[in-house]
Amino acid sequence: MTEHQTLNSFLAEYSSGDATQDAVAATVKKIADSCCSISEIIALGDLAGNLGQTDKQNSDGDLQVELDLRSNEIVIEELNDAPVAYLASEELELPMPIKEGAPLYVAIDPLDGSSNIDTNVSVGTIFSVMPMRCDKGDQASDCFLQQGIHQLAAGYVIYGPQTAMVLTLGDGTHIFTLNPDTDEFCLTCPNIRIPEDTREFAINTSNFRRWDGHIRAYIDDCFLGEEGPHEKNYNTRWIASLVAECHRIMVRGGIFLYPGDRRPAYATGRLRLAYECNPIAFLVEQAGGAASSGTQRILEIEPTGIHQRAPLIFGSRNEVRLINHYYQEVNPAHERSQLFGQRGLFRAS
Repeated sequence: MTEHQTLNSFLAEYSSGDATQDAVAATVKKIADSCCSISEIIALGDLAGNLGQTDKQNSDGDLQVELDLRSNEIVIEELNDAPVAYLASEELELPMPIKEGAPLYVAIDPLDGSSNIDTNVSVGTIFSVMPMRCDKGDQASDCFLQQGIHQLAAGYVIYGPQTAMVLTLGDGTHIFTLNPDTDEFCLTCPNIRIPEDTREFAINTSNFRRWDGHIRAYIDDCFLGEEGPHEKNYNTRWIASLVAECHRIMVRGGIFLYPGDRRPAYATGRLRLAYECNPIAFLVEQAGGAASSGTQRILEIEPTGIHQRAPLIFGSRNEVRLINHYYQEVNPAHERSQLFGQRGLFRAS
């Protein structure tokens, strides 16, 4: 077996005695340890007990499954020894105090895609590490309302055929694969790069009737293939697991779209800015891709709340730029400039 650098060794090289980097490295190591424990439970499936849906809801009204709760507990337990002042989690209404005076706070989705757990589809953990800028713990505090550009580290762990951590410390994006024999993450793909162009998009097309004209026009033109303005044929993908969608794009390119739509609960998007959009955007940008709301770079969105939602479009850089162009050229009523002169498949001529 080829020898690979371990995550611990990688983090030790990164920290090099700098106080902030030491704190980030220690925190990422604790998150990795928690993900090893979560991975073991997921691998057991029904042998670990009922991991499926409960009648409970999180602070945002989403149904929780048993594994959501167990994953959150595991993360809290591991971070108790980390240099983390507060933990903001999808499963917690307010940030939880961890260690007073610590330099960091963590925003995390302990188990993304948990609705898929009963069907054995890949799920994951998504996290963001931010500087702690004050000592208040209330939800409205500016301590937790920082743009994504201030992230010190971000990553996700995907629990699939292999368990892998995709990590950035602000200098490239790297894939670490979990060795089940040693319970260590090992560097298998350093400095990954997302292809700039793609012929593959992922979106839930069942919501077509609810989208605004920008997204409808783009998808229409994708379906026109080589005869359309994009002059290429597309493949479609939709797994309904953010980490699985992102991992595919990290490995081979593509674009993922989860726009806002006409439903009241989805008007400003569905994914959470702090612990889904921002960390994914940071990872994608560090891998040469792009992440946008359609009108704004994700990492520059000014947050207004811990559980704030946002539209998320990310992936191959040139395709994200094309989407941004549709937002500039096509108004929500579905009218567009002469640049996009052809009619789409789902619009009357």
